[in-house]
Amino acid sequence: MGNERFSRIILLVLSITLHNIPEGLAVGVAFGALQDGYTPEGLMSALSIAIGIGLQNFPEGAAVSIPLRREGLSRRKSFFWGQASGFVEPLAGLSGALLVVYAEAVLPFALSFAAGAMILVAVHELIPECQQNRSTQPYSATMGIVLGFAVMMLLDVMLG
Repeated sequence: MGNERFSRIILLVLSITLHNIPEGLAVGVAFGALQDGYTPEGLMSALSIAIGIGLQNFPEGAAVSIPLRREGLSRRKSFFWGQASGFVEPLAGLSGALLVVYAEAVLPFALSFAAGAMILVAVHELIPECQQNRSTQPYSATMGIVLGFAVMMLLDVMLG
């Protein structure tokens, strides 16, 4: 495995792992906000965030596992690293829920941080990376990102 190629894969794994922290915070904050006063709308909002982030975690795990497998790691190790990159998310979710319960003023900042970090990873890391192999299927990976965004917006509208 080439040193430069391996470094790029490690960067991708670390960026997705770091990206999972604000995702977990977003889910935790959304559910922690229900502590103040339960409303069906609040629950639907928290559920839509959790479902949306949960759905997009499948391709994120694949984005970690597939390059590692392609570089020669075993199926088990590739799967393990894909799962390990997402393990920070429930821990961050718990932290987010506790933060919002004990410091409600943090809520807008935590959600803004989560959204900004997700957009940063997509724009700065994933979109340029998926444009590397334009000769075989130009822009298909970018269209996958756009489709994922459209599904998230659809979920947001449908679930409240």
